[in-house]
Amino acid sequence: MMSKRDRETANGFINRELSWLEFNDRVLREGLSADLPLLERLKFLAIVSSNLDEAFMIRVAGLMQQRAAGIRNRDPSGMTPSQQLTAFSRRAHRMVDEQAAGIHQALAELASHGLRVLERDAWTEEHRQRMRSHFSKEVLPVLTPLAVEDLKPCPLLPSLQLHVAAVLAPEAKEDSRERIVVVPVPGSFARFVDLGDEDGLCLARVEDVIAAHLELLFPGRDVLATAAFRIIRDADVAIEDDDAEDLLQVVEEAVLDRRRRRAVRLSVSAKADPRLKRWLTGWLDVRPEEVYEVDGMLDATALMEIANRPEFDNLKIPDWPPQRPRDLIGSDDLWLAMQEDDILLVHPYESFEPVVQLLEQAAEDPHVLSIKQTLYRTSGDSPIIRALERAGENGKEVTALVELKARFDEARNVNWARRLEDAGCHVIYGIAGFKTHAKALLIVRREPRGLRRYVHLATGNYNDRTARLYSDVGLMTCDRDVAGDVASFFNLLTGYSEVVGWSKLVIAPTGMRQRLLDLIEREVQVSTPDVPGLVMAKMNSLEDPEICEALFAASRAGVKILLNVRGICCLRPGVKGLSENIEVISIVDRFLEHARVFYFRNGGHEEVYLSSADWMRRNLSRRLELLFPVTSPKLRRRLIDFLTTCFADNVKAHRLGADGTYQRVAGRGPKVRAQETFYREAVEAVRAAEQTAPQFRPLTPPKE
Repeated sequence: MMSKRDRETANGFINRELSWLEFNDRVLREGLSADLPLLERLKFLAIVSSNLDEAFMIRVAGLMQQRAAGIRNRDPSGMTPSQQLTAFSRRAHRMVDEQAAGIHQALAELASHGLRVLERDAWTEEHRQRMRSHFSKEVLPVLTPLAVEDLKPCPLLPSLQLHVAAVLAPEAKEDSRERIVVVPVPGSFARFVDLGDEDGLCLARVEDVIAAHLELLFPGRDVLATAAFRIIRDADVAIEDDDAEDLLQVVEEAVLDRRRRRAVRLSVSAKADPRLKRWLTGWLDVRPEEVYEVDGMLDATALMEIANRPEFDNLKIPDWPPQRPRDLIGSDDLWLAMQEDDILLVHPYESFEPVVQLLEQAAEDPHVLSIKQTLYRTSGDSPIIRALERAGENGKEVTALVELKARFDEARNVNWARRLEDAGCHVIYGIAGFKTHAKALLIVRREPRGLRRYVHLATGNYNDRTARLYSDVGLMTCDRDVAGDVASFFNLLTGYSEVVGWSKLVIAPTGMRQRLLDLIEREVQVSTPDVPGLVMAKMNSLEDPEICEALFAASRAGVKILLNVRGICCLRPGVKGLSENIEVISIVDRFLEHARVFYFRNGGHEEVYLSSADWMRRNLSRRLELLFPVTSPKLRRRLIDFLTTCFADNVKAHRLGADGTYQRVAGRGPKVRAQETFYREAVEAVRAAEQTAPQFRPLTPPKE
């Protein structure tokens, strides 16, 4: 039985997992929206699948571990692990069904534009002949059929890979036993095969091509039934680094261990043969609620293959190429520009290229003595890594913190670590027991007046690819206090284990939560009828119970609280007597909202902070994070306007209700779409600079 206080507290909190599903539902709404071009809808429908995959691998897997261990502790919303799993399963099943129907609808509409994805029963005889030839030449030699019932031990089937299962008729009359075989679909295959139609582009799913020709793989055997299936395994593997002598090896072993974990979800073709479904559920030991029968694509992430096809650009939204950052317009010397003033970079509306350029210049500049940088996630062919390698080869003192425990990027980061070491860089892996999630770059350069430190701090990763897809904010500065704090932060990471006093930076896990609590409480203290308290905060997720309680207290004291939370929000707004002054919105648009920006009115002495951290327990207690102020009045004003525009969005914003559901914000008055506004402002800043630049025209000879 829950106590009265527990029930009262639960009224103010939304379950984390159900809140996350609400976020994925907002992504799904974009995929179902008739207002979007068809290929943009496919992108969102694909993202729904990749989001669900990660949720099952980590969040659902973790809850299943708790249930298996007999843990019945309730979360702040009052739910036990078993109750959370039941609620998650019900909601996820509805979502998968709705997504499948949306995919069918989108593909049906695409057919009128000359792009068709045909089911097997719609193939013409010409299609069948072409696919038989394609299978024999291009597919059959690569396949590895597995007689899973006869192989001991049964071969390991990887997580996230598509498979085709089949029931084979008995081999001979005297053998009455049907056999089940499994054919893995190689990940190297394109997911769609061109059927070679002359009337537009006609595609078939590769799993259908394989299923249709299994008799060529098993000559002399009748194929009685086929079905595609896909397994998701538990990937919530803890990496214990406290006593690890070789963290590289520990991480590599953890990545391998994921392949052997138990199944947490089985997706199988709708109306699959009962024999196949019975064998799969028994072999994988999955419960009925862990089985998802999908009418269509089991792995809808493959829709990206279609969405990215260049020949159908008319079915996409126009590109928004990143612009020159407004604080760098007219300046070609990054060193000089940073000396003159702080520089704000708002991605992806403004280019990430200056960050890459800064590192590339530092790698070659003979006056640069050292470079220190944190690396959490980077791109596959990272120019950041190449610049650091070049700096190391040029004899610079290069120190890179490579976070080996960045989930699902572990293998890539192990590779980066070894490459940097080979280039002569010092590679460290952070503080035992904590992930380093801070985004920081420090460059020390010898100049005529002595050494100068150049700093870049950001809300997002040093990833040139996601910088074109994620909305983030970065700050370039030569501020001595900030630079001194960043230098101390790197000393902390590299072995100087005492936490020193900070001038401007705040770090987690030692002081960030308390600083945020103090800033929220200060709004209560300085609030007056003439200048009421105001907090505006933008983040990915809000879950930390202490922060939520502080926001509840501020709301009861009359402080207005505006929260722009992209994903998980465990705070329930609009509850009478608890959170009446709290408003929560979420924006889902073409770019992933990823910035963390915090504003406090402070009785008219406004303060703005940027951070690598969300307001979550893991960020504030178990990660090394940075919170840093924006002190330039010009940049602070720009970020306040940035937040205000987000809260004015009435096109792509959704408002969270007290019941835990989201409704699209009604378009009262002129339409405001925040992301479109930010891009238009970036373009106009460049255009205005071009128009005001001096025009040099050659003189013409005077007329005679």
